Amino acid sequence: MMHDLPKRKPTRLHGYDYSSPGVYFVTVCTKGRRELLSKIVGTGVLDGPKNFLTSYGEIAHKHLVGMSDFYDNVKIDKFIIMPNHIHLLIHIHEGKRGNGPSWTPVPTNSLIVRLISTFKRFCNKEYGENIWQRSFHDHIIRNEQDYLKIWNYIDTNADKWEQDCFYVKEKE
Repeated sequence: MMHDLPKRKPTRLHGYDYSSPGVYFVTVCTKGRRELLSKIVGTGVLDGPKNFLTSYGEIAHKHLVGMSDFYDNVKIDKFIIMPNHIHLLIHIHEGKRGNGPSWTPVPTNSLIVRLISTFKRFCNKEYGENIWQRSFHDHIIRNEQDYLKIWNYIDTNADKWEQDCFYVKEKE
């Protein structure tokens, strides 16, 4: 008997070339919002929140910093590794389109998809397991004001962790 699988909502902007020069705001989440990547400690005025990377977060950090070694026209302008997700500002410059490893069945014109896939694959190899959600969230940066707003959001994300949409309240 054949079961109908649920239809998945497309996660990318239809018809947009994610290899186009520009800046993209990307959020990558852990499966089930498991808080594996960092711990945020301190919430008071005197002990402002500090974000401490776990061993998983350290591995993610290493591979994010190394992505420009695989994609010479890509620069990660800014990122933050939160307990269960990572925010990135990814800048694609003019240049070669889509170098780097591509061992997964994704659209070949999508440099952002390949970069995130490569990042997840490198991390998972060291983790010994897949900790990542299937896809990722993205936003195409439209202008300097949008860029600065996202830059500030990344800068202050740890400070506002308990108000974050990805925050999972601990059960008491």
